[in-house]
Amino acid sequence: MNPLQVVLADDHALLREMLKERLEVVGNFRVVATADADSAIEAVLRNRADVLVLDIDMPGRDAFDAASVVRASSPATAILFLSSHYHDRYIQRAIELGARGYTLKTRPPEEIVEAIRAVARGGSSFSQEVMDRLIIEPKGVRLADKSATRLGQLSDRELEVLRYIASGLSKKEIADRMHLSVKTVQNHADRLMQKIDIHDRVELARFAIREGIVTP
Repeated sequence: MNPLQVVLADDHALLREMLKERLEVVGNFRVVATADADSAIEAVLRNRADVLVLDIDMPGRDAFDAASVVRASSPATAILFLSSHYHDRYIQRAIELGARGYTLKTRPPEEIVEAIRAVARGGSSFSQEVMDRLIIEPKGVRLADKSATRLGQLSDRELEVLRYIASGLSKKEIADRMHLSVKTVQNHADRLMQKIDIHDRVELARFAIREGIVTP
């Protein structure tokens, strides 16, 4: 039986090398590349990888964008996301992209390796913290909470305004940064508050921190 081809895309060298070593020890796995998000796409296509293990929080290219390219170009490749966080918006994007799993880096290495094994076999694997946020139905998987759905309604402009509001900037400061009029910023702010049903700056900041849009 040919070994399963795995691409590891993670900027933490220690975790990456540890996973590579453990996968090759357990057998029937071959780590064909360790990469960042950009080179991961090339590595998957070049090696016809069975599994892409993709860190969400790497610098550079957006991991979800990279996953989208892989899904379109190599639909047979199973994608397992890794992250130190389980924000609703991350989980929502992973579900939308058809990821087979979402595992936290805080889990024991053996659990991460088992997650890779599960998705490689055609199954799925989600850390318990992520599973607690999901509802599994006959028609598919969805988030148990509405916050990610609300966040997903925001346009890129509205998301940017939310980020600046949560960072404590005034509307004039936001307008200067975005090269917009104060009135336009106010319109964006009004729409985003209506969409996510939060109308207080303090609560907006809490929401943005909880969803990982800004850091506290």
